[in-house]
Amino acid sequence: MLSKSQISFIKSLHQKKYRKENGIFIIEGIKSISEFLHSDYQLHSIFYTPQFSSILPKTNANINLFEVNEAELQKISTLQTPQGILALVHIPSQRDINIESLKQCFSLVLDNVQDPGNFGTIIRTADWFGIKNIICSEHTVEAFNPKTVQSTMGSLCRVNITYTPLLPFLTQIELPIYGALLNGQNIYQTTWANQGLILLGNEGHGISEQLLDKIDIPITIPRFGQAESLNVAVSASIFCSEISRNLVVK
Repeated sequence: MLSKSQISFIKSLHQKKYRKENGIFIIEGIKSISEFLHSDYQLHSIFYTPQFSSILPKTNANINLFEVNEAELQKISTLQTPQGILALVHIPSQRDINIESLKQCFSLVLDNVQDPGNFGTIIRTADWFGIKNIICSEHTVEAFNPKTVQSTMGSLCRVNITYTPLLPFLTQIELPIYGALLNGQNIYQTTWANQGLILLGNEGHGISEQLLDKIDIPITIPRFGQAESLNVAVSASIFCSEISRNLVVK
């Protein structure tokens, strides 16, 4: 049975302030937890209903295991319909960007993306296409937001997320910078390098004005219908797909 202090602590992790203060975030669902169990992330605790007891790690003494009932899980879950198992995971220390790791590949750069579902989908898409690094502006939504984590379906544990002021970063980087803009060259007619950065902007305002002159190649996804704009996660998917297609052709 969970104590009131345990419930209070876990519920506090629903908020960014306390995730940052304690260095712990929440993941839910057997698929995501299984992914993190086989990653470099360190799990702190797992809270599970009886039907999940058979899949728990048997030898990792560093993970605290707590069997709970459905009512207790409902109290600590971030979901309206809990998935029967919840884990607390240590937030890794942020490392400086390794410039060498950005060479000979493509990475995504997010400028003030705000929606956690969009961010989670972008992380999951990056994982699908083998993109290992996402560099985020300081005001991009937190990677450990429960909605972001849930949207990644475990992909978060395989993609490196770094937060940094983008202007100095893009100023010093010596890689082609492709920007997703409404006015640019047709993405389907673009000749891609074998490395570079894909800069994607905020859902409502696009790429910040101060970053526009850092873009080497403005790229647009041509519109054939009447929609005003594309969702940023959809745009990221199209960019990742087109880059991968061109790399395969080469």
